[in-house]
Amino acid sequence: MSRIYLDYAATTPVDARVFEAMRPFFSETFGNPSSVHRYGQRAEAAVDEARETVAAVLNCRPDEIIFTSCGSESDNLALRGAALAVRAQTGADRILTSRAEHPAVSKTAADLEAHYGFRVEWLDVDEYGRVAPETVERAVDEKTALVSIMYANNEIGTINPIREIAAVCRARGVLFHTDAVQAAAYLPVDVQALGVDLLSLGAHKFYGPKGVGALYVRKGTPLLPQLTGGGQEGGRRAGTSNVPYLVGLAEALRLTAAEREARAAHVRPLRDHLIGAVLESVPDARLTGHPVDRLPNHASFVFQNADGNFLLQLLDAAGFACSSGSACKTGNPEPSEVMTALGLPREWGLGSLRVTLGAGTTAEQVEAFLAVLPDLVEKAQKGRG
Repeated sequence: MSRIYLDYAATTPVDARVFEAMRPFFSETFGNPSSVHRYGQRAEAAVDEARETVAAVLNCRPDEIIFTSCGSESDNLALRGAALAVRAQTGADRILTSRAEHPAVSKTAADLEAHYGFRVEWLDVDEYGRVAPETVERAVDEKTALVSIMYANNEIGTINPIREIAAVCRARGVLFHTDAVQAAAYLPVDVQALGVDLLSLGAHKFYGPKGVGALYVRKGTPLLPQLTGGGQEGGRRAGTSNVPYLVGLAEALRLTAAEREARAAHVRPLRDHLIGAVLESVPDARLTGHPVDRLPNHASFVFQNADGNFLLQLLDAAGFACSSGSACKTGNPEPSEVMTALGLPREWGLGSLRVTLGAGTTAEQVEAFLAVLPDLVEKAQKGRG
Protein backbone atom coordinates (compact mmCIF):
# COMPACT_ATOMS: atom_id res chain seq x y z
CA MET A 1 0.00 0.00 0.00
CA SER A 2 1.26 3.47 -0.84
CA ARG A 3 1.64 5.84 2.08
CA ILE A 4 -1.32 8.02 2.99
CA TYR A 5 -0.86 11.58 4.28
CA LEU A 6 -3.43 12.70 6.87
CA ASP A 7 -1.51 15.57 8.48
CA TYR A 8 -2.44 18.61 6.40
CA ALA A 9 -2.64 20.78 9.53
CA ALA A 10 1.10 20.25 9.99
CA THR A 11 1.97 21.27 6.45
CA THR A 12 0.71 21.00 2.88
CA PRO A 13 2.47 20.22 -0.40
CA VAL A 14 3.23 23.22 -2.59
CA ASP A 15 0.55 23.63 -5.24
CA ALA A 16 2.03 23.12 -8.72
CA ARG A 17 0.62 26.49 -9.81
CA VAL A 18 2.35 28.15 -6.86
CA PHE A 19 5.64 26.47 -7.70
CA GLU A 20 5.42 27.70 -11.30
CA ALA A 21 4.78 31.26 -10.13
CA MET A 22 7.86 31.08 -7.89
CA ARG A 23 10.23 29.44 -10.38
CA PRO A 24 11.45 32.51 -12.35
CA PHE A 25 12.51 34.34 -9.20
CA PHE A 26 15.13 31.77 -8.26
CA SER A 27 17.35 32.14 -11.33
CA GLU A 28 15.93 34.58 -13.91
CA THR A 29 14.53 37.52 -11.96
CA PHE A 30 16.97 37.07 -9.08
CA GLY A 31 17.75 40.65 -8.10
CA ASN A 32 17.67 42.16 -4.63
CA PRO A 33 14.55 44.36 -4.30
CA SER A 34 16.65 46.93 -2.42
CA SER A 35 18.99 47.42 -5.39
CA VAL A 36 18.41 50.43 -7.65
CA HIS A 37 19.34 48.79 -10.97
CA ARG A 38 16.99 47.00 -13.35
CA TYR A 39 17.44 43.61 -11.67
CA GLY A 40 16.44 45.13 -8.35
CA GLN A 41 13.53 47.02 -9.86
CA ARG A 42 12.04 43.84 -11.33
CA ALA A 43 12.37 42.05 -7.99
CA GLU A 44 10.86 45.02 -6.18
CA ALA A 45 7.92 45.02 -8.59
CA ALA A 46 7.32 41.34 -7.81
CA VAL A 47 7.33 42.03 -4.06
CA ASP A 48 4.97 44.97 -4.53
CA GLU A 49 2.60 42.81 -6.57
CA ALA A 50 2.71 40.06 -3.94
CA ARG A 51 1.89 42.60 -1.23
CA GLU A 52 -1.03 43.93 -3.24
CA THR A 53 -2.35 40.40 -3.80
CA VAL A 54 -2.23 39.56 -0.09
CA ALA A 55 -3.83 42.89 0.79
CA ALA A 56 -6.66 42.26 -1.68
CA VAL A 57 -7.47 38.91 -0.05
CA LEU A 58 -7.31 40.40 3.45
CA ASN A 59 -9.28 43.50 2.35
CA CYS A 60 -6.68 45.94 3.64
CA ARG A 61 -4.06 48.39 2.41
CA PRO A 62 -0.80 47.01 0.97
CA ASP A 63 1.22 49.02 3.48
CA GLU A 64 -0.59 47.16 6.29
CA ILE A 65 1.13 43.90 5.28
CA ILE A 66 4.51 42.93 6.76
CA PHE A 67 6.21 39.92 5.18
CA THR A 68 7.95 37.57 7.62
CA SER A 69 9.73 34.21 7.61
CA CYS A 70 6.78 32.17 8.97
CA GLY A 71 3.63 32.21 11.07
CA SER A 72 5.64 31.90 14.28
CA GLU A 73 7.63 35.01 13.46
CA SER A 74 4.41 36.83 12.65
CA ASP A 75 3.02 35.87 16.08
CA ASN A 76 6.24 36.94 17.79
CA LEU A 77 6.30 40.28 16.00
CA ALA A 78 2.64 40.89 16.83
CA LEU A 79 2.96 40.14 20.54
CA ARG A 80 6.39 41.59 21.22
CA GLY A 81 6.13 44.50 18.83
CA ALA A 82 2.65 45.61 19.88
CA ALA A 83 2.98 44.94 23.63
CA LEU A 84 6.28 46.80 23.92
CA ALA A 85 5.01 49.71 21.83
CA VAL A 86 1.77 50.08 23.79
CA ARG A 87 3.60 49.91 27.13
CA ALA A 88 5.99 52.62 25.96
CA GLN A 89 3.03 54.83 25.04
CA THR A 90 0.58 54.19 27.87
CA GLY A 91 2.24 52.04 30.53
CA ALA A 92 -0.22 49.19 29.95
CA ASP A 93 1.52 45.93 30.82
CA ARG A 94 -1.09 43.15 30.77
CA ILE A 95 -1.43 40.54 28.02
CA LEU A 96 -4.56 38.39 27.75
CA THR A 97 -4.37 35.03 25.98
CA SER A 98 -5.18 31.35 26.63
CA ARG A 99 -3.18 28.19 27.16
CA ALA A 100 -4.93 26.67 24.16
CA GLU A 101 -2.94 28.93 21.83
CA HIS A 102 -0.16 27.77 19.53
CA PRO A 103 3.21 27.84 21.34
CA ALA A 104 4.28 30.73 19.10
CA VAL A 105 1.78 32.81 21.09
CA SER A 106 1.69 31.14 24.51
CA LYS A 107 5.47 30.80 24.86
CA THR A 108 6.00 34.34 23.59
CA ALA A 109 3.52 35.67 26.16
CA ALA A 110 5.25 33.66 28.89
CA ASP A 111 8.63 35.02 27.79
CA LEU A 112 7.35 38.58 27.89
CA GLU A 113 6.22 37.95 31.46
CA ALA A 114 9.40 36.20 32.56
CA HIS A 115 11.93 38.57 31.02
CA TYR A 116 10.21 41.84 30.07
CA GLY A 117 8.01 42.62 33.07
CA PHE A 118 4.60 42.03 31.47
CA ARG A 119 1.75 40.33 33.33
CA VAL A 120 -0.06 37.56 31.49
CA GLU A 121 -3.61 36.53 32.32
CA TRP A 122 -4.42 33.07 31.00
CA LEU A 123 -8.06 33.12 29.94
CA ASP A 124 -10.20 30.04 30.54
CA VAL A 125 -11.53 28.03 27.61
CA ASP A 126 -14.69 25.92 27.56
CA GLU A 127 -14.82 22.16 27.05
CA TYR A 128 -14.33 22.69 23.31
CA GLY A 129 -11.31 24.96 23.67
CA ARG A 130 -13.16 28.18 22.88
CA VAL A 131 -12.63 31.56 24.51
CA ALA A 132 -15.96 33.28 25.14
CA PRO A 133 -16.24 37.02 24.41
CA GLU A 134 -17.65 37.44 27.92
CA THR A 135 -14.45 35.98 29.35
CA VAL A 136 -12.44 38.62 27.53
CA GLU A 137 -14.84 41.38 28.56
CA ARG A 138 -14.49 40.47 32.24
CA ALA A 139 -10.69 40.37 32.05
CA VAL A 140 -9.81 43.42 29.95
CA ASP A 141 -9.04 46.70 31.71
CA GLU A 142 -7.12 49.96 31.25
CA LYS A 143 -3.81 48.17 31.90
CA THR A 144 -4.34 45.67 29.10
CA ALA A 145 -1.84 46.19 26.29
CA LEU A 146 -2.91 43.36 24.00
CA VAL A 147 -5.34 40.44 23.63
CA SER A 148 -4.33 37.46 21.48
CA ILE A 149 -6.79 34.66 20.65
CA MET A 150 -6.35 32.26 17.73
CA TYR A 151 -8.91 32.12 14.92
CA ALA A 152 -8.94 28.30 14.73
CA ASN A 153 -7.09 25.83 16.92
CA ASN A 154 -4.36 23.83 15.21
CA GLU A 155 -4.67 20.87 17.58
CA ILE A 156 -8.43 20.42 17.98
CA GLY A 157 -9.88 22.45 15.08
CA THR A 158 -12.19 24.64 17.18
CA ILE A 159 -13.10 28.02 15.67
CA ASN A 160 -13.15 30.95 18.10
CA PRO A 161 -15.73 33.81 17.92
CA ILE A 162 -13.14 36.25 16.64
CA ARG A 163 -15.53 38.97 15.45
CA GLU A 164 -17.23 39.15 18.85
CA ILE A 165 -13.94 39.18 20.76
CA ALA A 166 -12.59 41.88 18.44
CA ALA A 167 -15.69 43.99 19.10
CA VAL A 168 -15.11 43.71 22.86
CA CYS A 169 -11.50 44.82 22.47
CA ARG A 170 -12.35 47.67 20.15
CA ALA A 171 -14.99 48.98 22.53
CA ARG A 172 -12.37 49.06 25.30
CA GLY A 173 -9.64 50.55 23.08
CA VAL A 174 -7.40 47.48 23.39
CA LEU A 175 -5.39 45.95 20.55
CA PHE A 176 -6.50 42.50 19.37
CA HIS A 177 -4.31 39.97 17.56
CA THR A 178 -5.42 36.68 16.07
CA ASP A 179 -3.22 33.81 14.94
CA ALA A 180 -4.94 32.80 11.69
CA VAL A 181 -2.17 30.47 10.55
CA GLN A 182 -4.35 27.36 10.75
CA ALA A 183 -7.59 29.12 9.82
CA ALA A 184 -6.56 30.77 6.56
CA ALA A 185 -6.77 27.57 4.53
CA TYR A 186 -10.54 27.31 5.03
CA LEU A 187 -11.94 30.43 6.71
CA PRO A 188 -12.37 33.98 5.38
CA VAL A 189 -9.58 36.34 6.43
CA ASP A 190 -11.25 39.67 5.65
CA VAL A 191 -9.72 41.81 8.40
CA GLN A 192 -12.43 44.45 8.13
CA ALA A 193 -15.17 41.90 8.71
CA LEU A 194 -13.19 40.27 11.53
CA GLY A 195 -12.34 43.62 13.13
CA VAL A 196 -8.84 42.58 14.21
CA ASP A 197 -5.82 44.86 14.60
CA LEU A 198 -3.19 42.22 13.85
CA LEU A 199 -3.46 38.88 12.03
CA SER A 200 -0.78 36.24 11.39
CA LEU A 201 -0.40 33.97 8.35
CA GLY A 202 1.96 31.16 7.32
CA ALA A 203 2.07 30.08 3.67
CA HIS A 204 2.78 26.37 4.11
CA LYS A 205 -0.62 25.76 5.71
CA PHE A 206 -2.41 26.60 2.44
CA TYR A 207 -0.27 24.96 -0.25
CA GLY A 208 2.44 27.60 -0.28
CA PRO A 209 6.15 27.22 0.56
CA LYS A 210 7.57 26.78 4.05
CA GLY A 211 9.64 29.61 5.49
CA VAL A 212 7.43 32.58 4.61
CA GLY A 213 4.57 34.32 6.38
CA ALA A 214 2.81 37.64 6.76
CA LEU A 215 1.48 39.88 9.50
CA TYR A 216 -1.41 42.28 8.96
CA VAL A 217 -1.04 45.41 11.09
CA ARG A 218 -3.94 47.86 11.00
CA LYS A 219 -2.88 51.40 10.08
CA GLY A 220 -2.04 53.35 13.22
CA THR A 221 -1.31 50.28 15.35
CA PRO A 222 1.88 50.86 17.36
CA LEU A 223 4.55 48.25 16.64
CA LEU A 224 8.23 48.08 17.59
CA PRO A 225 10.37 46.13 15.09
CA GLN A 226 11.99 42.97 16.42
CA LEU A 227 14.47 42.59 13.54
CA THR A 228 16.45 45.78 12.98
CA GLY A 229 18.79 46.57 10.14
CA GLY A 230 17.81 47.80 6.71
CA GLY A 231 14.60 49.63 5.94
CA GLN A 232 12.68 46.68 4.49
CA GLU A 233 8.95 46.29 5.22
CA GLY A 234 8.57 49.97 5.96
CA GLY A 235 11.26 49.75 8.65
CA ARG A 236 9.20 47.26 10.66
CA ARG A 237 11.07 44.06 9.75
CA ALA A 238 14.63 44.16 8.42
CA GLY A 239 16.12 41.51 6.13
CA THR A 240 16.54 40.92 2.41
CA SER A 241 13.17 40.07 0.88
CA ASN A 242 12.77 36.40 -0.04
CA VAL A 243 11.27 37.23 -3.43
CA PRO A 244 10.33 33.75 -4.76
CA TYR A 245 8.75 32.79 -1.44
CA LEU A 246 6.78 36.04 -1.19
CA VAL A 247 5.49 35.44 -4.69
CA GLY A 248 4.57 31.90 -3.62
CA LEU A 249 2.75 33.06 -0.50
CA ALA A 250 0.71 35.57 -2.48
CA GLU A 251 -0.24 33.08 -5.21
CA ALA A 252 -1.12 30.39 -2.66
CA LEU A 253 -3.33 32.82 -0.73
CA ARG A 254 -5.00 34.04 -3.93
CA LEU A 255 -5.82 30.48 -4.96
CA THR A 256 -7.05 29.65 -1.47
CA ALA A 257 -9.46 32.57 -1.49
CA ALA A 258 -10.71 31.69 -4.98
CA GLU A 259 -11.14 27.98 -4.22
CA ARG A 260 -12.07 28.09 -0.53
CA GLU A 261 -15.65 26.86 -0.90
CA ALA A 262 -14.71 24.03 -3.26
CA ARG A 263 -11.89 22.88 -1.00
CA ALA A 264 -14.15 22.88 2.05
CA ALA A 265 -16.85 21.00 0.14
CA HIS A 266 -14.30 18.30 -0.72
CA VAL A 267 -13.03 17.65 2.81
CA ARG A 268 -16.09 18.26 4.98
CA PRO A 269 -18.07 15.09 4.12
CA LEU A 270 -14.90 13.00 4.39
CA ARG A 271 -14.23 14.51 7.82
CA ASP A 272 -17.79 13.96 9.02
CA HIS A 273 -17.71 10.33 7.94
CA LEU A 274 -14.34 9.82 9.60
CA ILE A 275 -15.48 11.32 12.91
CA GLY A 276 -18.68 9.29 13.00
CA ALA A 277 -16.92 6.05 12.13
CA VAL A 278 -14.16 6.49 14.71
CA LEU A 279 -16.60 7.26 17.52
CA GLU A 280 -18.66 4.19 16.56
CA SER A 281 -15.84 1.72 16.01
CA VAL A 282 -13.30 2.62 18.69
CA PRO A 283 -14.25 2.02 22.35
CA ASP A 284 -13.29 4.71 24.86
CA ALA A 285 -12.97 7.40 22.16
CA ARG A 286 -13.93 11.06 22.44
CA LEU A 287 -13.97 13.86 19.89
CA THR A 288 -11.91 16.86 20.96
CA GLY A 289 -12.83 20.34 19.83
CA HIS A 290 -16.22 21.70 18.90
CA PRO A 291 -18.53 19.23 17.11
CA VAL A 292 -19.81 21.88 14.67
CA ASP A 293 -17.71 25.06 14.85
CA ARG A 294 -14.48 23.44 13.69
CA LEU A 295 -12.28 23.52 10.61
CA PRO A 296 -13.87 21.49 7.80
CA ASN A 297 -10.80 19.28 7.30
CA HIS A 298 -10.07 18.65 10.97
CA ALA A 299 -10.81 15.56 13.09
CA SER A 300 -9.24 15.10 16.54
CA PHE A 301 -9.76 12.52 19.24
CA VAL A 302 -8.57 11.22 22.57
CA PHE A 303 -8.54 7.52 23.45
CA GLN A 304 -8.61 6.50 27.10
CA ASN A 305 -5.44 4.87 28.43
CA ALA A 306 -3.71 4.99 25.03
CA ASP A 307 -0.15 6.09 24.35
CA GLY A 308 -0.59 8.77 21.69
CA ASN A 309 3.04 8.72 20.58
CA PHE A 310 3.02 4.93 20.27
CA LEU A 311 -0.21 5.15 18.27
CA LEU A 312 1.49 7.55 15.82
CA GLN A 313 4.35 5.07 15.40
CA LEU A 314 1.90 2.24 14.76
CA LEU A 315 0.01 4.33 12.21
CA ASP A 316 3.23 5.34 10.50
CA ALA A 317 4.31 1.70 10.26
CA ALA A 318 0.91 0.94 8.71
CA GLY A 319 1.43 3.72 6.15
CA PHE A 320 -0.52 6.61 7.65
CA ALA A 321 0.88 10.04 8.62
CA CYS A 322 -1.07 11.69 11.46
CA SER A 323 -0.29 13.88 14.49
CA SER A 324 -0.79 13.78 18.25
CA GLY A 325 -1.14 16.42 20.93
CA SER A 326 1.20 14.59 23.27
CA ALA A 327 4.77 15.83 23.56
CA CYS A 328 7.38 13.32 24.71
CA LYS A 329 10.07 15.00 26.77
CA THR A 330 13.10 12.87 27.62
CA GLY A 331 11.02 9.74 27.86
CA ASN A 332 8.39 11.35 30.10
CA PRO A 333 5.25 11.94 28.03
CA GLU A 334 2.92 14.70 29.12
CA PRO A 335 -0.43 15.82 27.70
CA SER A 336 -0.22 18.93 25.56
CA GLU A 337 -1.19 22.30 27.02
CA VAL A 338 -4.35 22.19 24.91
CA MET A 339 -5.43 18.83 26.36
CA THR A 340 -4.76 20.19 29.86
CA ALA A 341 -6.68 23.41 29.11
CA LEU A 342 -9.68 21.31 28.08
CA GLY A 343 -9.64 19.77 31.56
CA LEU A 344 -8.98 16.24 30.31
CA PRO A 345 -7.52 13.86 32.90
CA ARG A 346 -4.10 12.40 32.16
CA GLU A 347 -5.43 8.99 31.10
CA TRP A 348 -7.33 10.70 28.30
CA GLY A 349 -4.98 13.59 27.47
CA LEU A 350 -2.04 11.32 26.67
CA GLY A 351 -4.02 9.46 24.02
CA SER A 352 -4.67 12.25 21.53
CA LEU A 353 -4.79 11.92 17.76
CA ARG A 354 -5.20 14.56 15.05
CA VAL A 355 -6.31 13.54 11.57
CA THR A 356 -6.42 16.38 9.03
CA LEU A 357 -7.51 16.08 5.41
CA GLY A 358 -6.59 18.02 2.30
CA ALA A 359 -6.79 18.36 -1.46
CA GLY A 360 -5.17 14.97 -2.00
CA THR A 361 -7.41 13.04 0.39
CA THR A 362 -9.80 10.48 -1.13
CA ALA A 363 -12.69 8.46 0.26
CA GLU A 364 -10.62 5.31 -0.32
CA GLN A 365 -7.82 6.68 1.85
CA VAL A 366 -10.24 7.47 4.66
CA GLU A 367 -11.71 3.97 4.49
CA ALA A 368 -8.24 2.44 4.58
CA PHE A 369 -7.45 4.49 7.70
CA LEU A 370 -10.71 3.51 9.39
CA ALA A 371 -10.03 -0.16 8.67
CA VAL A 372 -6.79 -0.20 10.68
CA LEU A 373 -7.41 2.35 13.45
CA PRO A 374 -9.43 0.27 15.99
CA ASP A 375 -6.80 -2.46 16.24
CA LEU A 376 -3.97 0.06 16.46
CA VAL A 377 -5.70 2.01 19.25
CA GLU A 378 -6.12 -1.24 21.15
CA LYS A 379 -2.39 -1.94 20.75
CA ALA A 380 -1.58 1.61 21.93
CA GLN A 381 -3.77 1.06 24.99
CA LYS A 382 -2.02 -2.22 25.79
CA GLY A 383 1.32 -0.49 25.22
CA ARG A 384 0.55 1.92 28.05
CA GLY A 385 -0.62 -0.88 30.29
